[in-house]
Amino acid sequence: MAKYIGTILIVAACAAVILVGALRRKSEWLINLILRGILGTIAIYFINIALNNWGVQLNVGINAVTVLTSGILGLPGVAALYGIGLYQLL
Repeated sequence: MAKYIGTILIVAACAAVILVGALRRKSEWLINLILRGILGTIAIYFINIALNNWGVQLNVGINAVTVLTSGILGLPGVAALYGIGLYQLL
């Protein structure tokens, strides 16, 4: 883990620079990204509950990757996550 600290710090610094640039230029874009991420996470949660009630063992986890995917791509991203899960189920 210690050998990755430098890489993690560089990635975090790059992300901070991009975030500051995005806030200066297009705060609307960042707000849309956050809202789509939140709504996508809520959709994943309720879809997981519905699938479990129907007896389908296809769950998409809620983590940083799925939140970013739903935030960047929106509902097609959520559909892609379930498509990947279905592919792995087969």
